This record gives sequence, structure tokens and C-alpha cells, in this order.
Amino acid sequence: MQRDYQSPVLRDLCDQQIRFAPRVKKLQQVEAAERLISEIDPQREYPYEYVCFRITGYRPEAAAQTKILGVDLLHDLRLLVEDLSDSADMAADNIGEQVLTVEELAKQFNVSTKTISRWRELGLVSRRLVFDGRKRVGFLRSSVDRFVKNNHDRVARGARFSQLTDEQRRDIIDRARRLASAGGGQSEISRRLAKRAGRSVETIRSTIRQFDKQHPELAIFPDLTGPLTEAQKTRIYQAFKRGASVDKLIKQFGRTKTTIYRVINEVRAARIVELPLDFIPNQRFSRKGAEKACLGPMPQSDTAAKKARRPSGLPPYLASLYEMPLLTREQEAHLFRKYNFLKYRASKLREQLHPAQPRSSLMDEIESLHQKVVATKNEIARANLRLVVSIAKRHVTPDQNFFELVSDGNMSLLRAIEKFDFARGNKFSTYASWAIMKNFARTIPGEFKHRDRFRTSQEELFAATQEHRGNPLVEEGAQHQREAQIERILRRLDDREQKIIIGRFGLDHAQEPQTLKEVGATLGVTKERIRQIEARALSKLRQAAKEENILLDALE
Repeated sequence: MQRDYQSPVLRDLCDQQIRFAPRVKKLQQVEAAERLISEIDPQREYPYEYVCFRITGYRPEAAAQTKILGVDLLHDLRLLVEDLSDSADMAADNIGEQVLTVEELAKQFNVSTKTISRWRELGLVSRRLVFDGRKRVGFLRSSVDRFVKNNHDRVARGARFSQLTDEQRRDIIDRARRLASAGGGQSEISRRLAKRAGRSVETIRSTIRQFDKQHPELAIFPDLTGPLTEAQKTRIYQAFKRGASVDKLIKQFGRTKTTIYRVINEVRAARIVELPLDFIPNQRFSRKGAEKACLGPMPQSDTAAKKARRPSGLPPYLASLYEMPLLTREQEAHLFRKYNFLKYRASKLREQLHPAQPRSSLMDEIESLHQKVVATKNEIARANLRLVVSIAKRHVTPDQNFFELVSDGNMSLLRAIEKFDFARGNKFSTYASWAIMKNFARTIPGEFKHRDRFRTSQEELFAATQEHRGNPLVEEGAQHQREAQIERILRRLDDREQKIIIGRFGLDHAQEPQTLKEVGATLGVTKERIRQIEARALSKLRQAAKEENILLDALE
């Protein structure tokens, strides 16, 4: 029955009086506690002995000198009045003076019931009385008059902001709907209507949200009700990273500026927490002057670096590897020391990050360090790509794709960079060679085993069958013609429709076809909206293809 009292001694006092005091005594204590409420200064401290004597008429032996802060005492006395009156089971008609319910009091002062609840927290004393056989919160006229006398300005201000009538609500909803159909956002509409109606922006926003919640089929902003989902938060962050202004995001998602910034920082902090910042520890990282020693300029080679002779007839990828000079032992040690020290610094800063309340300056510093980490890792990798090619040449077989083997080796190289300890004095090429060859030894036999396991007797037949292949020049010309036709009819679509069709059917050739959800995430709309636009665009393309006698089998 007891609620959250701030002072344990007052909670115990209330519990004791509820169990042992007679009904008449309880009513007297309620009157005494209410008179004491009007005398309490929130900034002072009061001994429990004084409080107990004022309420019960006797001085306690235990906890007599316990001090209670005035603001906590006001809170607890208000609860004590309600709990004691509740246990007394007193009918409102037997009080001897006028008793008002919450609704009657709100109607009298022309305020909302929420305002009455706020007034109760600020000192308006209420009792729990029996109204027509049912217990409810009631306010004595004397208690109301005392609160009005002590809070005249607050009551007058609340009365000026009267409740909205049904007609005013309908007018706000109608105007909000017209503005929304014209492209207005919730925040902008709330500000305009608040200025017109002479109300607060929060009152207008609350009215619109309440209507949308009660009438989801007629909602003005159906996508803006309820808390933001994780997908919406990600879309806000991605749009912000792509350069969208906060004002645009406010209009698009119908949220306040504070909410937008909070979501951006929340998603940003979550991504920072997931950054791979594992480093190889070194004692010098924690020493004084470590930053200057580890992040200094790259040591210069004693001898002029010779430009490697590029063999003729190499593919562009292999030819580009010879443009990057090899690292000396000192340069290699410097880059690995820098690489791990940057991750060490970023990791230590991340320990100070509080995901619930992330600081932008701290996240800026961590992200800046991570960018340098990635740049340093890429520099090390580029200088060692020739090593991967050299090892791949020794392992490739006639039935294997050389570049697939190189790609597999590059992944082993990147993992080796993560695990290499430069302080042991070994050359990275030695460590990486073993890592790459170990990976080849593990994966290549597995590929042969997989092929042998699924080999069928038809393969020999396929190999012996004569191959009938058309003229490649004719096929290439036909393909170019088809591409030109598709490009021509795509011009019939607007920019958004073109992006959706190209993304959905992989017409860009630079990426695989995307799902409705992936295209929607790119354009910042739902997958259902993408499906609708796609259907409309395909209808346009069919009409255009019909006019030009083009088959659209690829887009069906």
C-alpha cells in the first residue's frame, strides 16, 4: 500500500499509524499533516522529532534527530495524507466541507487533468475518499484555497491555457491534413498552427499525435507514430553521412532537432563500439613521448630506391604493383609501430565513451584515429602485394583461376598485418609468406576434394561433346544493340524510377541486383514504396517497349 517515500522514518510512521491508530486519530493526523505542508520551506532541513510531534502529538525515541530535507518532506507528507485518508475509509459526504474530484477541479480552473496532476506534485494536497461506494482522489475546498493562495501566478497561468474544445481539435486536424498533403513536415506544421491558434507547439504536436494514435487508418503522419525503429535510426544516420542537413531530416522524419542529433550520436557511438581496434601491445606505447616516437615521419632509405623493372605483357592489376617501392626494415618497423599505436590510442579513448551519452568531440577523435589506422594498413598491404603474386605463381595449377588465388592470398595478407608483432625483430615478409602458404595448403586441397566428391560420369561426356558456339562478334553487336535499346526506353522514366529499375535488375553491371529492402535503404523509403514505384516504372517500360518493338524478358 505504501508508495515511494523519500524518508524511511516517515514511511515507517505512516505504516505504524495505518495499522494501530483508530479512525478518529487518523483523521486528526491527516488534518495536522496538511497544516504542516503549508508551513514547510523546501530549502530547509527538519528533524524527524519535530515532524512526528506536529502530526501525532508525541515525541519519538528512535531516530529523533534524523534530518529530512524540506523538498523530500513535502513529497512524503503528501503521500502520508493520501495513505492515512485511504485507510480511514471516509465518505466524501461526511467531510463537512465541499470536496472536489479531479474532473471537477479541472473544469473549475479550465485546465486539463494532467495540469491537476502536476499541481499535486507541487503541493496541492489530495485525499482518498469514498465517492458513491468507490474510492477516488478528492480535494477539500480549504486545501484548494490554500494552494491557490500560495501559487496564485501558477494557477492564473494554467487557466489562460485552457483545454482545447472538440471544435478546435477538429480545426487543427483539418488544417494539419491540408498542410501535410502539400508536403509539410510535422514540426513545420506544428509551428505554423501553434502561431495561428495562440497555443504552444507541444500542444499542437500532442493533438496531432493523439489523433494519429486513435485513428491509425486516418493518420496524418502514419510513419511518424511511436518510437523510432532501428532501421529508421540507421536511415537517419546514413542520410546525415551522405550530407543531408538536420533541418531536412527533421522535416522528413517529423522529429525534433534534439531527437535527430540524439539518434545520430547513438548510431555513431554504436558503430564506434564495433570498430576492430585490437592491437599488438608494446611497452613503449604507455611511455612518455610515445606519440612523438611512434607517429613521426617515415624514415628515409639510405640508398636510393630502385624502380622495379616491370615485365612486359602484364595485366593492369599486376603492372600497378610495380609502382609501389618495397619497404626497408626500418620503414616496415615504423609503419607497424604506427599502425598498432594508433589502434592503442583509439582503443583507450573508446573506453571513455558512454554509449548512452556520447560526446561528439571524443567520437571525432576516435574516428580520426581509425581513418589513420586504415590508411596505414593499406600502405603496408600495397607494399606487400607483390609477395602474394609471387607465392600464388608457385601454387597455381592449370585448372585454377590465378586471380582467385591472388584474391585469397590478399585476404591472408590482411589478416597477417593484424597479427604481426614488429617488436620481435622478424621481417614481415617472412611471417606473411608462412601465413599465405598455410592458407593455400588448407584451401586448395579442400577445393580438389570438393570437386572430386561432386564429380559425375557426365563430365567426360560433356568434355567430349563438340561445342557449338556462335560468332562472338555477332553476339557482341547484338548485346550492344540491346543495351542501347534499354538505355533509350529508360529515358522515359524519371530519375527515381531509373535508379530503382537499375538497382533492382542489376543494369549498372557494377553491382548485383538488389532486393526491395536494399533499394529502399539507399533511397530512404520503405520497401513497399519501392515495390509500388517499380510496378509503375515497369508499366511505363512495357508501353515504351511495345512502341519500339523491344522484348523486355530481362525485366520480367
